[in-house]
Amino acid sequence: MPTVAPLDLDGHVLAVEFLGDVPFFASANGTFHRLDGGDRVSEAHQGMLTAIRDPHSESLISGGEDGKVLRISADGSVSELASAPRKWISQVAAGPQGAIAYSYGKSSLVRLADGTTKEFAEERTVEGLAFAPKGLRIAAARYNGVSLHWIGMNAKPIDLEWKGAHTGVTFSPDGNFLVTSMQENALHGWKLDSKPGAEARHMRMTGYPTKVKSLSWSVKGKWLASSGAPAAIVWPFQGKDGPMGKAPLELGTRANIMATAVKFHPLEDILAIGFIDGMILAVRIADSKEALLRRPGKGAVTAMSWSKNGKLLAFASEAGDCGVIDISA
Repeated sequence: MPTVAPLDLDGHVLAVEFLGDVPFFASANGTFHRLDGGDRVSEAHQGMLTAIRDPHSESLISGGEDGKVLRISADGSVSELASAPRKWISQVAAGPQGAIAYSYGKSSLVRLADGTTKEFAEERTVEGLAFAPKGLRIAAARYNGVSLHWIGMNAKPIDLEWKGAHTGVTFSPDGNFLVTSMQENALHGWKLDSKPGAEARHMRMTGYPTKVKSLSWSVKGKWLASSGAPAAIVWPFQGKDGPMGKAPLELGTRANIMATAVKFHPLEDILAIGFIDGMILAVRIADSKEALLRRPGKGAVTAMSWSKNGKLLAFASEAGDCGVIDISA
């Protein structure tokens, strides 16, 4: 059994991410806790709504009820990137060359490294943001679909329409697919054609008993794992048409106990699955072999993150029951 270093925090933990080998836990009360020779606390927001890792630098990006967008560095220092007084910043994204995106209400905004900000107006409230892998476009999820905006050009956005409320959005690592989570118990996907003017093709991924709140791409983008069922539902994206006409894998099946968080290993096709009862499993895609990483605890697992070398897995729960699992032990 791997060793677990526990950390008990007060209240709901939104996210956990590694900067180097140091895990950072983002708490809804507005603080970051970093386990670096003890629990060190950085005061950030008056109420935090979202926190993500910037994949292009050793830092985190966060948004809060105080209208601020912040960058948190590996040493715990906090700097302000943008401010929208009296707005709630519930969506942030990080792109290449120091670009970040954030949204409030019906506006999505991109701030470039030189401080220039571009605003894109939407017809509906923005519920999710993602940069395309090359950073040339931004996707904004909203009611009835997704808007794709070119960041450096004054071109009309591409509207990907599908009825219903789209609550999150992600690009495949190769940029060929776009997938949204929905208010209903489903995912929706589009195959993005690189030819100008070509129609994007739809993919419906349905049959979930509850809402999908967690998505994770495998290291080479061949698989997309999702929560929302009493197993991790893992869709195949190896072929040119992605999961069209293909059944997903169901990994870590547990009778009526919902998977609430999924996170792929950074180097291998191994998936960590967190459940509503606090249990965490690791499952290998090749043969579905399971390893118990953590026995049930208090609170649903809300977030997980691997260290860069894949030897440490940090986890967070809605009850503040957190920790770091050393799988090399």
